Amino acid sequence: MSFNCDKYQELATFLDEFRANVTAGKLNLQKLKQNVAQLQEFFVQQIVPLVDANSREQSYKTEINKQLRLLEVDMMFLQGAKQLTTLQARLKTIEERIDTLIGYCQAITQPTEAQESK
Repeated sequence: MSFNCDKYQELATFLDEFRANVTAGKLNLQKLKQNVAQLQEFFVQQIVPLVDANSREQSYKTEINKQLRLLEVDMMFLQGAKQLTTLQARLKTIEERIDTLIGYCQAITQPTEAQESK
């Protein structure tokens, strides 16, 4: 499972970088869209083919897939935001989704720590 953990850790690193782009002072929507596309591409090419060690890992993989699709929808909503308050709300939603995704990656890579903290 070490190889699987490495891939999930790599995904978490990409998510951290994406969060840094989201929280940057100057928004570049085109770059954010590219980041989301790269995240999805990485997931499909590197994570989906992994053989799951157990059903728990498969459940997390399914949830990550769902959250990545929702992240794409969040990006569409962000692009459509006209008001500053709407823009800020959309960014907050995206940040929360990134945190959720990182949490899923950590639950796979550090299963004992995640269970102990509950």
